Amino acid sequence: MIPGDARAAVYAGIAAGIAAGAVQMVLWSIFTDAMPAILYRDSRFAAAIVLGRGVLPPPASFDVQIMLIAAVVHFALAIVYAWLLACLIADLRMPMSLLVGAAFGLCVYALNMYGFTAVFPWFASSRDWITAVTHLVFGVVLAAVYRIAAAPAGR
Repeated sequence: MIPGDARAAVYAGIAAGIAAGAVQMVLWSIFTDAMPAILYRDSRFAAAIVLGRGVLPPPASFDVQIMLIAAVVHFALAIVYAWLLACLIADLRMPMSLLVGAAFGLCVYALNMYGFTAVFPWFASSRDWITAVTHLVFGVVLAAVYRIAAAPAGR
């Protein structure tokens, strides 16, 4: 079991997963002309972790099953990462938790985009500044929501 509050870690993982996804879609919409194809592509990347390489070939179009499985993978990983971050920030105050969360988000980016590509090489094409910023936001939101949700009532 992790130190701190497991319930708070689940809430933080879900909130940070939502925030990171929203930030990434906004950045893709502003700085690329690839929406929604890039969303469908990255959803296939995530779903391929469970379903295998067969879901990767184009066209990267909307598919309900792919989107649902990608969401499950996305949020499952976000919750696992939240539990890991909770171990690091369980005894920290908010300002330091946010700094650790930002660093953690960038470490998760390195792990996801460089470490996991040894097993899932298709993620290499997602390495860009938008994905890095998204992971940074993920870590900060993860830390903030965990600190708030794990705080004792009335504090």
